[in-house]
Amino acid sequence: MQEVKEPNNGNNSNRPKKPLIYYYVIAMLILLVLNAVLFPTLNRGGVTEVGYNQFLDMIDSGAVKQVAYDEINSQYAFIAEIDGRPGVFVTGVWPNDGERLLEQLRSNPDITFSASIPTQANPIMEFLTNWVLPIIFFVIIGNLLSRYMMKRMGASGMGGLGNAMQFGKSGAKVYVEDAQTGVRFSDVAGQEEAKESLKEVVHFLHEPEKYAQIGAKLPKGVLLVGPPGTGKTLLAKAVAGEAGVPFFSISGSEFVEMFVGMGAAKVRDLFKQANEKAPCIVFIDEIDAIGKKRDTSGFSSNDEREQTLNQLLAEMDGFDGRKGVVLLAATNRPESLDPALLRPGRFDRRVPVELPDLQGRKAILLVHAKDVKLEGNIDWDIIARATAGASGAELANIINEAALTAVRRGRNAVKQKDLEDSVETVIAGAERKSAVVSESDKRIVSYHEIGHALVAAKQSNSAPVTKITIVPRTSGALGYTMQVDEGEKLLMSKAEILNKIATLTGGRAAEEFILGKENITTGASNDIEQATKLARALITRYGMSEDFDMVALETVSNQYLGGDTSLACSAETAAKIDDKVFALVKAAHKKAYQIISENEGKLHELASYLLEKETITGEEFMNILNKDEKTIS
Repeated sequence: MQEVKEPNNGNNSNRPKKPLIYYYVIAMLILLVLNAVLFPTLNRGGVTEVGYNQFLDMIDSGAVKQVAYDEINSQYAFIAEIDGRPGVFVTGVWPNDGERLLEQLRSNPDITFSASIPTQANPIMEFLTNWVLPIIFFVIIGNLLSRYMMKRMGASGMGGLGNAMQFGKSGAKVYVEDAQTGVRFSDVAGQEEAKESLKEVVHFLHEPEKYAQIGAKLPKGVLLVGPPGTGKTLLAKAVAGEAGVPFFSISGSEFVEMFVGMGAAKVRDLFKQANEKAPCIVFIDEIDAIGKKRDTSGFSSNDEREQTLNQLLAEMDGFDGRKGVVLLAATNRPESLDPALLRPGRFDRRVPVELPDLQGRKAILLVHAKDVKLEGNIDWDIIARATAGASGAELANIINEAALTAVRRGRNAVKQKDLEDSVETVIAGAERKSAVVSESDKRIVSYHEIGHALVAAKQSNSAPVTKITIVPRTSGALGYTMQVDEGEKLLMSKAEILNKIATLTGGRAAEEFILGKENITTGASNDIEQATKLARALITRYGMSEDFDMVALETVSNQYLGGDTSLACSAETAAKIDDKVFALVKAAHKKAYQIISENEGKLHELASYLLEKETITGEEFMNILNKDEKTIS
């Protein structure tokens, strides 16, 4: 896509203008000429040098009024009146004539002696110094500052101070579809349902008459919602690329300005440009910056953001959808948007852009790997299964990390091992090869990780263990156990949740079994956090508790941004929930400790093997474990 620059419609903007300094120099030259003509005797700093004889004659004539002796320069400075106008003069000292001159000066009662004679200022130079030059200085500084501000505000879409009409410019980037650089639906993978919903928009822009014949109207607005990194902006560009129409792109935060009314003016200008270039697509990214629910308390009913939202609502009601102006918007906080923005007639269609499933992740990996040189047969199913819950942006980062890893290892192509290592780098962090871990700590970490793996392997309905390592990571972990489901898991049963909680407590259970309860370490802090969170969700969100049945006791906000939760129950009920959470985690911990104690021999054997190898695969783990052991349900 190529950015289109709007033509300049101003009449005088292209005319060459002479800088103000040009006129300042001319004015200074005129003043200097006048100064030289009007005050020729004062052009040497206001002092005139005369001969010694002329000095004596001026004394005799009574012209000298005040005298001072300059010991540093060995000369006399005096004030005398010539033709009725006082002036400052200097003369040298005649050798061996000091006493006689002093008597002559004392004999004249009109002459006074001074320590020094002040220099007479040149009137024009004094005027220039005290008035003209400071004014010129401030005018030049003001001119430079105004030019700087005009450039800055012009870059942000506000325009310059010299043209008040520029303040309301939207600042949206305008693109025209290009066959060589435009984004197509083929460039977007893993979002087939979202693409199907948006293909109807493209079809309308190509053949609007078909819809007009039957009386159908295109949705005025399409809202793309989903977690960060899932490709919402890429989908909007793909719609414009497939339709071959101009594409206006602007972020919601760009509407919010310091001056009240500026955001509303930008909205008006944006829709004005869109109507002029129809058919076209207008894309507002992060629309929640201006589309948040309005305050009902009445304290902020006139703030800038609310005025911008009101103008956006009015513009969406006013423009004609039959012209082919389609408004796309993206957000990862749909619950915060104003209901008036989501009603039919404004954003008629809501398109979820969720995290990709197994096949979607595989398709995304293939799209991003098409420009990467690969070596050998790459098993993309393994990489896709290992990246459950990853977004499209994270998958693209995994491919790039694999390419960087191949370069660091001195190869010119990416292998399967590079991809598997890049998954670990993105999920758990890079290896900290420089970290110094004592042998005693490494031994504790090895028992801790084998405890997780052993509890997971000895339970049914648990994901298989694929890798165990005690190599420290940049994320702060001293080791980790990786479990990967063989297929895509969309639902979890109560048994699976309980087994997962038990697996999380397996590390601490192994430490207790080997070291005793008095010597357990802080290595289980993250396990405790995850186990508690999962146990609480089982009761408050999933309705899997017999005591509370199917009652929602917890609300989730910002589900696409971490899912903050808050209890929606009384204090008494919250206390009961805490008791149930304690009981669940304690039971899971007891179950994990029992599994560890019943498999003491395998625990020591596997921990010793891991301590020696530092990293083992799931296959190695299962080969040692499955010699003569039975699985506990």
